[in-house]
Order: sequence, then C-alpha cells, then structure tokens
Amino acid sequence: MSGAQLRLAQFSPRQRQALLWWSAQEQPYDAVICDGAVRSGKTVAAGLGFLLWAMCRFQDRQFGICGKTSGAVRRNLLPELTRTLRQLGFQCVVKPSQGLMQVRCAGRSNTFLIFGGRDESAAALIQGVTLAGVLLDEVVLMPRSFVEQAIARCSVPGSLLWFTCNPAGKEHWFYRQWICQAEQRGALYLHFTMEDNPGLSEAVRARYRRMYSDVFYRRFVLGEWAGAEGRVYDFYDPAQAVPAPEEPMERYVISCDYGTRNPASFGLWGLRDGVWYRMREYYWDARKEGAQKTDQDYADALRALAGLRPVECVVIDPSAASFIELLRREGWRVRKARNEVLSGIRLTARLLRQGRLVLCRECRDCLREMELYVWDDAASGERVRKENDHAMDDMRYFAATMLGGEQGGFAAVSARRR
Repeated sequence: MSGAQLRLAQFSPRQRQALLWWSAQEQPYDAVICDGAVRSGKTVAAGLGFLLWAMCRFQDRQFGICGKTSGAVRRNLLPELTRTLRQLGFQCVVKPSQGLMQVRCAGRSNTFLIFGGRDESAAALIQGVTLAGVLLDEVVLMPRSFVEQAIARCSVPGSLLWFTCNPAGKEHWFYRQWICQAEQRGALYLHFTMEDNPGLSEAVRARYRRMYSDVFYRRFVLGEWAGAEGRVYDFYDPAQAVPAPEEPMERYVISCDYGTRNPASFGLWGLRDGVWYRMREYYWDARKEGAQKTDQDYADALRALAGLRPVECVVIDPSAASFIELLRREGWRVRKARNEVLSGIRLTARLLRQGRLVLCRECRDCLREMELYVWDDAASGERVRKENDHAMDDMRYFAATMLGGEQGGFAAVSARRR
C-alpha cells in the first residue's frame, strides 16, 4: 500500500498530513487530533489514514471506531471509507448485528469494533476490550468517561489514538485537556478549514457561510473554539414578524412545552410553499396567573388552539408522560420531541435565517422570549439560561422533530378528536 496508490493529488496538503503522518520512519507522536470547520475533509482523511495505518502495521488485531452512536458510525463514516478501501483492493465486510467490520488485504486481516459513546453508561460497553488503536469521530459529543475508557483500552505496543471533531466552547474538557495540551500529550494537532477540502466548491462554501450565525458560525464555518454568550438568536429582530397567513394551510402541527408550576407553551404551525409559520400560540404562566392548570385543562386549551384544523400531530417534550397519555386517549397523534438542546438550537437558528421558519405577530410570548433567551455565562458547561425558554423549547422541539430528522417528515394524517 504505497502512497501513490491513494492518488494523493486528489487530497489537499492538510488531508495528506492526516492520511500519512504515521508513516514517518521515526514516529514522535502517540495521537493525532483533526479539528476545524464542517465539510473540511478532516473526517474522511483521518478515517482513511486510521484504517491504512492499522492494516499496514498490524495483523489479527482489534481496533475501535467510535462515534456518538454506532448507527452514526455506520451511516456517516463507514460508507465512504469502505468504498475507497475497496477501490484500493481491500475486502471490507460490515457486520451490524455483531457491531464490527472486518478488513482484509494481501494476507492480512484485522477487526474494527464499532462503539457508540452517547452517554456516561457507554463506558461500560468498551470496558475490558484490548485494542491496538482507536478512532474517536466527533469526540466532543462523547462523555469524558467513555473517551478515557477507550484510550485505556489501547494497550497493544505501537497503538495510536485518532481524534476528529468540530469545535465546541473553550470550556469543553477536550479543548482544555487535549487541544491546549497537545504537545505534552504527544499529539499531532491538525486544524482544518473548508479550503482544505478540494471537493468543496466555492458555491457550497458560500452556502455554509449563510447557514450559520454567531457562535455557530465561528465554530462550524471558521473552525474556532468559541464560547456562547449573549442572546441565543441574536440575529433575529422581532420586527421581522409577519401577520399570520390566510388559511387553509397545506399542513398543521402543534408543538408543546408542558409545565405545571413552570409556564406551558403551545405553538400552532402551518406549512405553505415550503415555509412553516408559527401562526398562533397558547401560553400559561401559573406563577404569574396565580393558578395551576391540570392535564385536562391543557388538553382543552390545545383543542381550542387547533380549532377545526386537521392537525397531523402534537410534538411534545418526552418527559410529559401523563399529558402524552391523556392526548393519546383523546385521539391525538403524538410525537415525542427530539430534545438535544445545542443541536436543536443550531438547527432552529439556521431555519430562521433561511426563512423556513417564520414567526407571526400573533405569537407575542414567543417573540418576547426571542429577546430574552440567553446563554448562561455562569454555567460550568455550555447551556442556555433556564428562564424565558418555554416558547423557545416548543419551537426547538418542532424544528428538531419535524425538520431535523433523517426521515424529513412523515405522511399527513388528520387527527381524530372527540
């Protein structure tokens, strides 16, 4: 497997470093860290370099390939890597049921175990395994306990560590412990920009520059480790709000952030020509009003908000178990919301900037919260302040569940109501 076999001309200089850094006769590094902008070519270069290194240096060994979930590894990372390896004459067999991939070439064979590092409990999945090396893709999305357990598994002589990620905030443990201490840890640090991906046209780069704003622009376009501060949606001017469009709309959905002592917020969304309008809302602040409402009270309010419209479903915080059960008994189609805060905020901001989400003047509490929803500077991690966030949460639930999923939506179904 010579460097010429890789047709190196198709890779940028930075990608070639990620591919071949390990091939130096005297290797001074124990790890490589590839971070930077989205679509900068770091993942494919590091992933391909990892697999080539493993096959060149080892025989009949086990390696780890880790992502936030094992499904994400199989969907987002392995297809392109295995396609390239097969073009180079490798045999690659992915076995999802066993959580592994077997690679063979020129009489050599190695096994690559696939792990997901979603939460703290994931550390137990990798505990006890002996590895000759590990690739941790999007390492900032994994808990520290999982990452450190994966590193501890690499006890075979000659083992190396491979990390890829988009930047997060400068308070993130990986930034402090690895980016800032790369030299002390014996790690080669390679920073990528969009210009390091020769397959990315200027038109596509421009589109990505339009997609993000504020802290997410700095992280995902500029590739900077940047902290979040100030208003979450600092680009949005409530004066942009428009009157609710005339009805009927093509589709209707209601999003809910449920609260008893805390405020409850429901948003009615209507689709027209590819744009979702938040047309009307219901908002109840028990502390401000001096009275709590029951699940049945909220179900009645939701029905009143829907009116006679054929609402497809109600998107709701999955923790609202009793309210979800009541709505289902009353004939509503309920979808439990995707509730990852940072990715949901990022998606919502992009959709607002693109004009695919539009807030209408009738939604006064949502517009009020848009000006008050801020990052929590005092938090130890990157978080939003838990106040003036209820309409913000129901809007985020709607965006993440209806427009952020792999399915891209679902078939329209009219709700049955009594």
